[in-house]
Amino acid sequence: MPLITYREALRHAMSEELTRDENVVILGEEVGQFHGAYKVTEGLLEKFGPKRIVDTPISEAGFIGLGIGASMLGLRPVMELMFWSFYSVAFDQILNNAANLRYMSGGQINCPIVIRGPANGGTNVAATHSHTPENILAHHPGVKVVVPATPRDAKGLLKSAIRDNDPVFVLENTILYGLEGEVPAAADSTIPLGLADVKRPGADLTIVTYGRPVIQSLAAAQQLQQEHGISAEIVDLRTIRPLDLDTVLASVRKTHRVLIAEEQRPFCGTGAQLAYMIQNEAFDELDAPIQRVGTIDAPAIYSPPVEIEQLPNSQRILAAALATLKS
Repeated sequence: MPLITYREALRHAMSEELTRDENVVILGEEVGQFHGAYKVTEGLLEKFGPKRIVDTPISEAGFIGLGIGASMLGLRPVMELMFWSFYSVAFDQILNNAANLRYMSGGQINCPIVIRGPANGGTNVAATHSHTPENILAHHPGVKVVVPATPRDAKGLLKSAIRDNDPVFVLENTILYGLEGEVPAAADSTIPLGLADVKRPGADLTIVTYGRPVIQSLAAAQQLQQEHGISAEIVDLRTIRPLDLDTVLASVRKTHRVLIAEEQRPFCGTGAQLAYMIQNEAFDELDAPIQRVGTIDAPAIYSPPVEIEQLPNSQRILAAALATLKS
C-alpha cells in the first residue's frame, strides 16, 4: 500500500468522492484558492472547479447553514472548519437544525453533511482555538462523531462519512497531518462508522483511546513491553457516536484492567461516559478501578512547555498504566 500522510489521506478521500458523486461539494474558508488553512484541500479547486470547491466568507454560521440547506435539496456538502473551536458560533445550525432534521420531518428529509477540521491542543494557539468538542457533539442524537488517528482511518472514515445520510462530524488533529502511514489506494476502501479497531493486541491491560492519544498509547505500550514485560491492548474507538462498545468489552473481559486515554478534560468528558458503560456492563470482569488520562482541567495553556505538560503524553499514559496494574 502507498505510504502517505494523514493530510494526503483526507485529500484523497475527498477527491475520490468528488469524482464518484457529482453531488459532493466542498465549502469553507480558504478551501479553494488558498488550498485550505492546513493545505488539506490543495489542488482540488484546479481539478474540480469553483462550483464544487467553494470559498466562503468568514462566517461559520452562514456557510454551515448554507450547507445544511443544500443537503436538504440533494447535495452532499463537506464543510471545513479552520478550527473546530469555531463550531460554537454555528451551534444552532449544527446541533439544533442539522441533528434534528430527519426526526422533525418524520424521516422525509435527510441531512447528508460532513463538517471536518482540526480539534486539538498542542499547537500553542491558546484557549479559544484548542477545543476538543467530541463529547458535546456526541451528546446530541441524530449525529455521528468520528476521530481518526491514522492516515488509513482518516481516509476510510471520511469516505464513509461523505456517503452517510446523516450529519457526520470529523475531528482531525493538526499535529497528525504530517503523520505517514500505509493507506489503500483503491477508491472503494471505506471503513464503516461505529467500528473500533484493536491497534495492538495484549493480555494484561486494555487502553481505550482515540485520536492522537492512540499514537501516544502505542508508544507507551511498547515501553511497557520492553521495560516491564507488560502486554497492553490498544483499542482505538475511531468513532465516538455510534460507539463500538462490544469491541471494548471483549478486550476488558480478556485483560480485566482498563485505562482510558483521551485529549479531553476529565469533567463530563467522553471517558466519563465510557467508564460508566464499562462498569455497568462488565463490573465483575474488572480486577481494578478504571483509570483515566486526559488534559489537565484548565483552559488551554499558551506557554509551549507548559501546554506539553497539560496534554496527555506517552509518559503520563505509561505512569497511569503502571498504577492501574498495581491497584
